[in-house]
Amino acid sequence: MKLHRESKGTIVVATLIFAVLSFLAVYFLELWALVVIIPLLIIYALVFWFFRVPNRDIEDHTENVIAPVDGKVVMIKEVDEDEFIKGKAIQISIFMSPLNVHICRYPVSGKVVYKKYHPGKYLVAWHEKSSTENERTTVAVESLTNHQVVFRQIAGYVARRIVFSCNEGDSAKAGHEFGFIKFGSRMDVFLPLDTEIICKIGDKTKGGIDIIARMKA
Repeated sequence: MKLHRESKGTIVVATLIFAVLSFLAVYFLELWALVVIIPLLIIYALVFWFFRVPNRDIEDHTENVIAPVDGKVVMIKEVDEDEFIKGKAIQISIFMSPLNVHICRYPVSGKVVYKKYHPGKYLVAWHEKSSTENERTTVAVESLTNHQVVFRQIAGYVARRIVFSCNEGDSAKAGHEFGFIKFGSRMDVFLPLDTEIICKIGDKTKGGIDIIARMKA
């Protein structure tokens, strides 16, 4: 199983903690040590599972909007996007549990025209206000269909590290990685009002693969 590059520090710390606690359990509990070691081993394995990088065949897309992350669609509504679009847009929000793949991908192809990091709170990721009050990043892409598409990585109550590697002027390719969030979070996508929405609330998405909307050329 391939692991994401963001896993290195976390896995080193997790390995040290597992080794120390296991040693103490064997030293003090002797035959009862397995009562402690088995749960620790499960948690240790989950750390590796969290940082997995699945093999996915990413296709080329022009009008399609691709799910940027693995997770569950928790919101589809018309909102005012005041940071970049400065007007009405359709917001699609996808919540990621700690068990989901946490690679963040471009939802559309085009050119990166805006990026900004915002420090903030750590409300639970499914809270509606987390989109504007939590620690987050905002990225905007001028799509191949000449639309402005905005998307945000939002830290949740558990997630405390957001990584994004894109810069203004970069080429964006739908389905390809631009960032990562550690341990549970949310991704918002803001689309033009005339966008055809393919997904619905409750849908489970697979990042880079599933089509969640379609924009008019």
